[in-house]
Amino acid sequence: MAEEKAKVEVEETTATAEVKEVETQQDPQEFLENFDWEKYEEGIEKVEDSKLSEFEKLVEENFVDTADEEVVEGKVVHMTDREAIIDINAKSEGVISLNEFRYNPDLKVGDKVEVLIDIREDKTGQLVLSHRKARTIMAWDRVNAAHDKEEIVQGFVKCRTKGGMIVDVFGIEAFLPGSQIDVKPIRDYDQYVGKSMEFKVVKINHEFKNVVVSHKALIEADIEEQKKEIISQLEKGQVLEGIVKNVTSYGVFIDLGGVDGLIHITDLSWSRINHPNEVVELDQKMNVVILDFDDNKSRIQLGLKQLEKHPWDALGDEIKIGDKVKGKVVVIADYGAFIEVADGVEGLIHVSEMSWSTHLRSAQDFVNVGDEVEAVVLTLDREDRKMSLGIKQLTPDPWTDITSKYPVGSRHKGIVRNFTNFGVFVEMEEGIDGLIYISDLSWTKKIKHPSEFVTVGDTLEVEVLELDVEGRKLSLGHKQTTENPWDKYSEEFAEGTIHKAAIAEIVDKGATINFNDDIVGFVPSRHMEKEDGKKLGKGEEVDFKIIEFNKDFKRVVASHTAIFREQEERNVSAARRKSAAQAEESKTTFGDANAQLQALKDKMEADSKKK
Repeated sequence: MAEEKAKVEVEETTATAEVKEVETQQDPQEFLENFDWEKYEEGIEKVEDSKLSEFEKLVEENFVDTADEEVVEGKVVHMTDREAIIDINAKSEGVISLNEFRYNPDLKVGDKVEVLIDIREDKTGQLVLSHRKARTIMAWDRVNAAHDKEEIVQGFVKCRTKGGMIVDVFGIEAFLPGSQIDVKPIRDYDQYVGKSMEFKVVKINHEFKNVVVSHKALIEADIEEQKKEIISQLEKGQVLEGIVKNVTSYGVFIDLGGVDGLIHITDLSWSRINHPNEVVELDQKMNVVILDFDDNKSRIQLGLKQLEKHPWDALGDEIKIGDKVKGKVVVIADYGAFIEVADGVEGLIHVSEMSWSTHLRSAQDFVNVGDEVEAVVLTLDREDRKMSLGIKQLTPDPWTDITSKYPVGSRHKGIVRNFTNFGVFVEMEEGIDGLIYISDLSWTKKIKHPSEFVTVGDTLEVEVLELDVEGRKLSLGHKQTTENPWDKYSEEFAEGTIHKAAIAEIVDKGATINFNDDIVGFVPSRHMEKEDGKKLGKGEEVDFKIIEFNKDFKRVVASHTAIFREQEERNVSAARRKSAAQAEESKTTFGDANAQLQALKDKMEADSKKK
């Protein structure tokens, strides 16, 4: 503005001088007729319209409208150690820090760059430009255009982040999810850092300015075509080459060239395996056979072991029933253990074939996974591919000489192994168990459950009561090893004997009394009445009379009431006898008097006749 003002002042001064000069040289009349009043009033010389149009055209072609927040193209005209001078054809040049060009270390004078006009003039009259903002605005426009037109863009993978990668696309940081890097799972993300790759913009969040890109989308179309071609040619029993894509605990996923198939863990090997990684590893190439697929052929079941002959078919004829075989324990179940006698050939040892013992135990009590064991072949079915084995057959059957070792009436010691509601199982030796019925545990104690008398693991002395060789049954008794106390108690507590004891417990229909450690008597309610008519209470100690003693049923019934009732009865009987005697005596005296009177009468009559 200052330059224009100075120019106008110079032109006005020149015009005034010219007027004065004309005034001195020309005729006044002629001067007035030719005087340019417009030039005098405006202070400038009038320019022709054609020249003004030409000037405006030149300005439009060579100068830009320096509006704020506008992106224009500029040219690097000069560079310092820290800044680049940019010419955008404005009346002044702009300065941009080289920090905004770090992505382009090869920037040089003459290069054209995009800049944003931040401020037309700052306080110093300087044009303020920004290349970073211009690049961001232009990049956002290009990203949106690429998304709308589904174009392929070039991006630079900057770094890893949670769940994926950060990619520089046109200067914008876009997110590349891990699932969108490739069609197969990626195990090493770091291998992509620092690489330039092609991407497709799949999602834009305009509110938060977020961009999501995908490399997988670029190759899915080609893979889909390959997949359709491969699926159309699939047949059961077909052998294909594939690459191990993923290994899980239940199987292996195989990439067949765009189509995935699954080998279940049971189809990897004829032998038992705990995990698929025992057979395969990631990225391994292998041949597989197609076992089955669904109607759409989207789920393909593959097999690896089917490429080899079944081990049972290769099993030699040298193995037969009764042979001894060696193998490794591969699986243990509650009912037994599976033994691998050859690769892919297994036999079952049922828990009942592990020991001659008849009481139930777990297979883990005999073997562990990985143990090398020897067994006898019990059954062999090559058609159904089944084999049963036994371990106990390697040792003699303990029941073969049972009659000589455990004759009836012999006494032995055994270990309590198990309880039932009706008795106790006692192990005499490995393979020989006997049963003690609950009634044969004690002569005197009334036992409701064996646990009241013994515990598992106790050693008991027993006597053989019965022996069934064919049924493999041994009946034992424990009380028979001691003297029956009821034999001596039969005299001590005979019916009619009297004993002093206290009421121990009040029970239904009566009470119990403890005569000693073995004898517990029962007192019916009607026999608890005392002489004064009251009932006996708990803890009262009185005399009791035994009114019933049964040795076989271990039953003792006593009565307190019977004691004083018996005395009463004796008193009543005595009174009756005395009364009868007195009556008899009275009867005798009266008779004698009658006799004497009769005799006197007879004498008097005789004397009268004599007269």
